[in-house]
Amino acid sequence: MELTRRTFVAVTAAGAAGPAGLLKSVFGVDPGVALARSATPLRGTITTTICPFCSVGCGMLVATEEGKVVNVMGDPDHPINEGATCSKGAALRQIWNSDQRVTKVRYRAPGASSWVEKDWAWAIPQMAKRLKATRDATFEARDAQGRVVNRTRGLACLGGAALDNEECYSLGKLARAMGTIYLENHARL
Repeated sequence: MELTRRTFVAVTAAGAAGPAGLLKSVFGVDPGVALARSATPLRGTITTTICPFCSVGCGMLVATEEGKVVNVMGDPDHPINEGATCSKGAALRQIWNSDQRVTKVRYRAPGASSWVEKDWAWAIPQMAKRLKATRDATFEARDAQGRVVNRTRGLACLGGAALDNEECYSLGKLARAMGTIYLENHARL
């Protein structure tokens, strides 16, 4: 047999596919699926979620015990990543369990040099009041030609990749209801 580039590639492909094909035909096991399923968390409450890092939307399984994340892995039943994760997705547990993670509202008053911790009961009404004040101050019912526009140029909305389709849809509806015309999602950029 003459060894050409074509025969070399064919022999190499057959050699690589052989063991995988044997596993599938004899044992009925797809090696990729078997590997993904073998890493299933064995303890805790398992919750499905979406990886918050990029716009791919990989499915993740998060195992928690007593309110603490104990394991994070790719979801083998998710159609996008089929159990695989990138290095960022694999390290999610470190982010959730970091002692440097900000978990409380931090507020710095205008002109102040330091941050102060506030509770959510104070922060949510403050955000709503400031959004309404900005919208009211910048709202345009009609443009220079007298056409009805009902918009504000004082607000913008930027969604993130951590949001799923339903959350992005709801955020977009809220932004449009307020008259926001600057609406974008970084997953689309």
